[in-house]
Order: sequence, then structure tokens, then C-alpha cells
Amino acid sequence: QVQLVESGGGLVQAGGSLRLSCAASGLPFSHYAMGWFRQAPGKAREFVATVSRGVGGTIYADSVKGRFTISRDNAKKTVFLQMNRLKPDDTAVYYCAANQWAIATSTSEYDHWGQGTQVTVSS
Repeated sequence: QVQLVESGGGLVQAGGSLRLSCAASGLPFSHYAMGWFRQAPGKAREFVATVSRGVGGTIYADSVKGRFTISRDNAKKTVFLQMNRLKPDDTAVYYCAANQWAIATSTSEYDHWGQGTQVTVSS
């Protein structure tokens, strides 16, 4: 059974930092592209960042480019999202997702999802 478990969310002031982690089990982690998405209240789930299976190619949403960094540790079967210079608009539930085919930015291309972790940025 595939499990993706996010951690590291919390409450932080604007300008602060958080590091999210997503621990995977039940799948050949190194064979999957991994992504982070987020969903704010009343809004659709949106793409944040993704990292490829292999040499670690990445794509970021324009709204987080230069502030967030996605990385992965295949030995630990974990993907990370380092979030710096956080803004109130970054407040959302953050979800980790796995895609067995290729790096992708659409929710429909991901096969497995975690339960999410809440990030709240106060002004």
C-alpha cells in the first residue's frame, strides 16, 4: 500500500521559513517524479513544485520561484520543500504527490497523494 506522509507544517510569521517533508512507502520511490501542491480555502488545488526521478530536474510555479526549493533524498524515500520568505498568500494545505511517469504540473497526472499539512502565514 502506497503511503505519502507530509510533515513540517505550522504557523509562521510573514518573512519566515518552513521546511516540509514527505516520507514515501510502498512504492519504488526513485522511479517516481514527486510534486508539491497546495490548496487554500475556497480555491482549487494548485501546483507548487516538482522534481524529476533522475537527475533532479525541477519546475516551480511562478508564485514561489526564487523562494521555495524542492529536493529529494532517494535513500530516505523523502521529498522536501524548503519555503523561505513566506507570505500570507502562501497559507494553504500542502500536499505531496507521486507520478510514476514524468515530471508534471497537473494534478491529474499524479497517481498518489498524501493527506496534507497545514501551513499558515500570519501578516
